[in-house]
Amino acid sequence: MSKGWFSILLLTLFCCSLGEVEQLSTSKINGASLVSPPRKIPEERFQALNEINSNWVAVIPYAFSRGHRPKIFFDNKSQWWGERTDGSCELITCAQRHDLKVLLKPHVWVMGDGWPGEYDLETEADWREWEITYSNYIMTFAQIADSMEVDMLAIGTEFRIPAVEREAYWRSLIQRVREVYHGKVTYAANWDNYDKVKFWDQLDYIGVDAYFPIDNGDVPSVKELEQGWKPLYEDLKSFSSKYNKPMLFTEYGYQSVNGAAGEHWNIDKSHQSINMQTQANAYQALFNTFWGESWFAGGFFWKWHLTEDHGGPGNADFTPQGKVAATVIQEHYGKFKD
Repeated sequence: MSKGWFSILLLTLFCCSLGEVEQLSTSKINGASLVSPPRKIPEERFQALNEINSNWVAVIPYAFSRGHRPKIFFDNKSQWWGERTDGSCELITCAQRHDLKVLLKPHVWVMGDGWPGEYDLETEADWREWEITYSNYIMTFAQIADSMEVDMLAIGTEFRIPAVEREAYWRSLIQRVREVYHGKVTYAANWDNYDKVKFWDQLDYIGVDAYFPIDNGDVPSVKELEQGWKPLYEDLKSFSSKYNKPMLFTEYGYQSVNGAAGEHWNIDKSHQSINMQTQANAYQALFNTFWGESWFAGGFFWKWHLTEDHGGPGNADFTPQGKVAATVIQEHYGKFKD
């Protein structure tokens, strides 16, 4: 082979390699967290997710516990259709028919408290009982995930106390899950204790529900919000490097109210505080900060309703539907879609 032809071959291989690297760096998990609907919905409702350039959805089957008692129960007749096994399976099928990959992300609702962030038990016997019922819940959906070729499974969401204090249990659970499920596995840690979880080495992604307070101003600019992200960006990047695992925002999002980028749990959601621009700016700043990073896998915004008449300019909730933020998501997801 002549030197000329050899040079052309090298150049061609370099360009192909460069194209592959570019493709890998721009392909992200552009996800939406689905609100489990109370009853069966028309399949065409998924088309709106294609239109905003989502390529993943999180399907969320719920279980419940009563107060801080050591038992998890699910598939109760009183639950909404989309929270039960049958509804979750149908939502998975609908998503797959619309070329959407699926994260199956079980949540436990603690009756009386809501989120499980403060869930705790007093005795070892109670924890053992909880572990048996919780494992039954997760293994049920691990088997479903494998049989339906679900792309990713979360083994839990926002258990701040047991995820730290009962590490051996979670490691054992992950091992059991991997025996029956052959897709990617993660855990959805709360934003304020992801760095205390120790079992990331057994998972495929470091999952963070990323409700970090960035700026408490009523309407901070995109630039101000990007500045607010800088120290957190460095922490997250360093943590990703420590475990050599990609970072995934298993949840992220903002309400459409003044101060939405601050401490959302303290926000006034009265009609007077509704602000579409704060929500849009917060989304834009998060996208600008993370989506172009090779160590960052993407994420799932909170949240998207499959039933009608949700969102809109008078709505203060997290959903971006019918709001300026939906356009921000559509445009940005379009840049990072397969």
